[in-house]
Parts: sequence; C-alpha cells; structure tokens
Amino acid sequence: MRLAYYDGAPGILVSGLVWIAAALVCDQLGINKAVWTLLIGGALIHPIGIILTKAAGRPAKTSKANALNQLAMASTIWLILCCAMAYGLFLLKPALFFPAMMATIGSRYLIFATIFGRPIFWVLGASLIVAANLAFFLAAPPAFAAGLGGLIEVLFAFLVFSKVSKPAA
Repeated sequence: MRLAYYDGAPGILVSGLVWIAAALVCDQLGINKAVWTLLIGGALIHPIGIILTKAAGRPAKTSKANALNQLAMASTIWLILCCAMAYGLFLLKPALFFPAMMATIGSRYLIFATIFGRPIFWVLGASLIVAANLAFFLAAPPAFAAGLGGLIEVLFAFLVFSKVSKPAA
C-alpha cells in the first residue's frame, strides 16, 4: 500500500486542499455552499489523489489479493455513512457539520495507520479528532473549523511526503 499509493501523501494533500477550499467558500459564500464544496470535493479526493500518485511514478493500485484492500473499502463505506450523518447534523444545526466531518476524517486516518503501516497516521487522526472537539466545544465559526482541518492535513501531507517509502531498486 505504501509503495502503490505514495504512502497516502497525495490523498492527504488533496483532502487538505478541499478543506481549505470549503473554508474559503464558507467565508465568502456561506456555509450551505461550503458544505457542498466539502462533500463534492471529498468525493473527488481519491480520483485526484490517484492522478497525482501516478504522476509521481507510483502504480496507484495493489494486487487484488492484498487483504488491506478490503479494509480500505470497509473504511470507505463507513466514511460515506458518516458523511450522511454529518449532513443530517448540518440540517439540524449547521455549525456542527465541519467538526463532525473533521472527527470522521480523523477517525479514518486511524484506520490508515494499519493500511499504510505508518504511525504518523495515528498522530494525524488524533490531531483532527482533537481539533474537531475543540471546534465543537469552543463553538468555532464554521469557516475557522474547516480551515483548521485543512491546515492540519496540508501540514501532515508535507510531513508524509518528506518521509515517503522509496521504491525498491
């Protein structure tokens, strides 16, 4: 998984940029458009991450026999269900959307610690979960919460890129 997907770094970067886009949209156009920015942009994270991974010279796929593929798929299904619940929270109380999504994404990164075999994903996931709770309990403005999630992911993307697994010669 590390070799095929460039340690997950392209996906982290794209995700962080989507969060930052949502923060900017929230600030300029309001939370309704920002929610859709994150949801639609979120759906594009994997395909754009694959394009970047292939551009970096990695295959962006693994053997069908790789058992970690099933874990990745299970976590994707879980992610989609949590996105639906976060949207439901948005309908009840809009300010809860970004903290709920940040906690969801943070929790998924905990799974990536196993998928990629990198402890850095525990730290990334925990950072997002802590930030989500702070945003929730401090009633942070939605644009701030989204920007915080994006900043954390972009910083970790560069950290993961700097420690990426080198292909065997």
